[in-house]
Amino acid sequence: WGLVVYILLCVFFAYFYTSITFNPLEVADNIKKQGGFIPGIRPGHETKEYVSKVLNRITVLGALLLTFIAILPYVITIVFGLPQGAATGGTGIIIVVGVAMETTKALKGQLTQKQYRGFVGK
Repeated sequence: WGLVVYILLCVFFAYFYTSITFNPLEVADNIKKQGGFIPGIRPGHETKEYVSKVLNRITVLGALLLTFIAILPYVITIVFGLPQGAATGGTGIIIVVGVAMETTKALKGQLTQKQYRGFVGK
């Protein structure tokens, strides 16, 4: 039962985080204010509905992928009969990958900034 609860929590928090960080109404308003549009979709409410539909589809795939990555170490230990201590937590793997990606992005930003300073002449 613990693994089932873990899977449900992974999916729940993927949706929860997406709902907190991404507002389809705000995105639709920003697109409209900047004079942009989605081909075949009217600006305003229809754009909001379209963005919400696409966001839900992307969130389903993302939640399933994150859940798969999170439970993979546990499934491997069960399938191969390894001791429970041999499993590295899937959540830990996701955190390590996220930190590595953010560090890489920060380093690229620093290198780009240094390159621009050299271009200006200072």
